[in-house]
Amino acid sequence: MSFRFLSAALLTGAFCVPAQAQEKPRMVLQITVDQLRGDLIDRFSAGMTDDGFNYLLKNGAVFTNAHHRHANTETIVGHTTLATGADPAVHGMIANLWFDRKAGTQYYNVQDADFPLVGAAGVDANAEIDPTQRAATTDGRSPRNIMTSTIGDEIAMHFGPASKVFGVSVKDRGAIAMAGHAGQAYWFSKAEGRFVTSSFYRDDYPAWMGAWQDKGMVTSFENKEWTLLRPTADYLFADSDDQAWETDLPGWGRTFPHNWGETDNPYYTTFLTLSPAGDAITLDFAETLMVEEGVGQDDVPDYMSVSLSSTDYVGHIFGPSSLEAEDNLKRLDTELAGFLAFVDETVGLEHTLIVLSADHGSPEAPGYLKTLGIQADTFDFADVDTQAGFAALKDQFNIAADLILNFSNPYVYLNQQVIADAGLDPVEVEFAVAEQLQLLPGIRMAIGSSSLRTGAFAQNKISDAVMANFNADRSGDIYVVFEPHWFVADFDGLTVASAHGSPWTYDTFVPAIFVGPGIEPKRVGRRISTVDIAPTIASFMGAKPPSGATGEPLPEVLP
Repeated sequence: MSFRFLSAALLTGAFCVPAQAQEKPRMVLQITVDQLRGDLIDRFSAGMTDDGFNYLLKNGAVFTNAHHRHANTETIVGHTTLATGADPAVHGMIANLWFDRKAGTQYYNVQDADFPLVGAAGVDANAEIDPTQRAATTDGRSPRNIMTSTIGDEIAMHFGPASKVFGVSVKDRGAIAMAGHAGQAYWFSKAEGRFVTSSFYRDDYPAWMGAWQDKGMVTSFENKEWTLLRPTADYLFADSDDQAWETDLPGWGRTFPHNWGETDNPYYTTFLTLSPAGDAITLDFAETLMVEEGVGQDDVPDYMSVSLSSTDYVGHIFGPSSLEAEDNLKRLDTELAGFLAFVDETVGLEHTLIVLSADHGSPEAPGYLKTLGIQADTFDFADVDTQAGFAALKDQFNIAADLILNFSNPYVYLNQQVIADAGLDPVEVEFAVAEQLQLLPGIRMAIGSSSLRTGAFAQNKISDAVMANFNADRSGDIYVVFEPHWFVADFDGLTVASAHGSPWTYDTFVPAIFVGPGIEPKRVGRRISTVDIAPTIASFMGAKPPSGATGEPLPEVLP
C-alpha cells in the first residue's frame, strides 16, 4: 500500500476503527466429555435439567454435524486435536500407545521419565484395568510429546504471565493434552486416591490440595450405591439392565445398584471412575482449584480445561445403549448444571467463553447391533501370524521368523531386523503384508506407510483420515482399518463391551457448542471439523492460532 493511498483511505474513512473493542472473556472454559457421541445428549435428554446441557444448547452456537477428521479416534488423539487445531500427523499424538522401535517396547503417549510424579506412587499394575496405563514404562508424565503449541499455550503467550492455564481430568492424558506446555495439569491417581501432577509442572503441591483431599470427597462414596437418578419412565433402556454383552467386573456387576464398596478395596477408586462419581469428583476438584488459584477473577483472561472421563469408562464397560450409560449422562447433566452455577457465581457466565466437545464418539456394542440385525464382530490380532496366508509369506520370503513385530492398534510394526537380515526390500514386504491383512475377515483396509509417504494410495474419505493420522516418526508400517462395527475388544485380558478408535462416523461424530458474550444462539448443520475449534477460540480471544493449526475459525461463533 502506497503512502498516498493510505492517506486517502484515512481521509475517506475507508479504515474504520470500532469505537470500543468487545471486552475479552475473563475465562475460556473448555469442557471435553470423553466418548460423548454427537447424538447422545438429545437421545438421553428425558428428565434433564434446564441448567446443564440444555443451558448450552439454548444459549450457544450448536454445530450439529461436527466430526474428527483423523482415523484413530482415541483419547489422546482427540484431546490433542481439540487443543491444537491440528491433525495427529502434525501434533504427533497418533495413538494412546505406539511402539518405540529403539526401546523395543510400547510407548504411552504422555510418559516422560524425566518428570516423575510429585510425591506419589505410579500405576498399580495389579488393580489398573486401563491397559494403556499399564503399558507405560515409567510413571513420569509431561506434554513434551505434543509437537505443537496448544490453545492454552497461545492464551498464556498472548496475555502474558498473569494469565493462568489449568487442565483437570481423571485421566492424565485428558489433563495434560489440554493444559499444554504452559499450563498446569492435575489428574486423578487411582493408586493414590487423589489428584496428582508431575515435576514438569511443579515440585510440590499447593496447600489447598491437601485441604481438598481432607474434606473426604473421594471417600464419601464408601459403601454407597449408584442407583437411578430419575423415574424409570425417563429411560430408553429401563428394561435392559442386564445385557449379555456388558462387562461383568467382579465386585461391580452389570445391574443396578452398583456398590462402590469399602475404601480399602484395591478397586474402590476404579469403581468411582466407572460411574458418575468420577465426574463429580473431577468437577468438585476443579471448583476448588478455580477459587484457590483465582481463575477468572481479573481482566487478564485465563484458560480452564475440564475433561470428564466417566462417559468413556461407562461406555467401554456397558456400551452406549445401556441403562448405565443413560443414567451416567443424566447425572452428568446435573453435575454440569451445578458447575455452571458455580462459574456464574464466581466468574460470571457473561464473562466466560464455554466450549464443549468430545475427544471421540462411541460405537455400539456388537451384541446390541446384532439384536437389530446389523452384522458386527470382534477381531483378535494375536492370531494373525498363524493364518495360512502369513505362513505362505514366510515361504515366499524364505524366512522363519514372524514378519509382524508388534500390533499397537491401529498400527502394525514389521520386524525390520528380520527383513534387513534376509536382504529383503522393506517396501515389497510391507506391501505384501498389507495385501494379506486385507484378505482377513473384518479388515476393510491396510495402508502401508510407504504408500502414505508417496501418495500411492486410492484417495477417499477413509484413506484421507489415515493420512491425517500419519506421523513418519511414530506411526507403524501399516495402518489397519477394520470394517464398520468390527472391533478389537480384548485389551490385555479385559474384554470390553465396545471399543472406539475407527474412522467411521459413530466414532468421529461429536458435539461442538460455543457459549459466550456476543455469540448468538443458533443451530448450524454444515459439517465442521474439530480442528476448527482451537482456531475459533484463538480468534475469539484475539490470540494467534496454535502453531500447527490447520483448521479455520468458525464465523458463526465470532462476534
